[in-house]
Amino acid sequence: MPVGNALFAAFLDVTYAVLNFVWWAVILSVALSWLVSFDIVNPHNRFVRVLGDLLARITEPLLAPIRRILPPMGGMDLSPMALIFIIYFIQRTLLHLVY
Repeated sequence: MPVGNALFAAFLDVTYAVLNFVWWAVILSVALSWLVSFDIVNPHNRFVRVLGDLLARITEPLLAPIRRILPPMGGMDLSPMALIFIIYFIQRTLLHLVY
């Protein structure tokens, strides 16, 4: 395999891993927001607050542009679902580039 192809494959692998990390951050962020909303976890707990802040810092820059496009649907935020679909589409495209 030529060096250029190996570097391109490595770049695609790293991109896929970063997208996978963001996918899990979105899932965890949604789950944490539901746990806080239903009073299952205490939002004043230091660990919960730090975890929520970390997840918000990871996901909000990606969710904010989607929220500007998607209208609110009866109090439900559908931007995480849209971001997951976008990430899924990009990951499938990357897989088809590699194989």
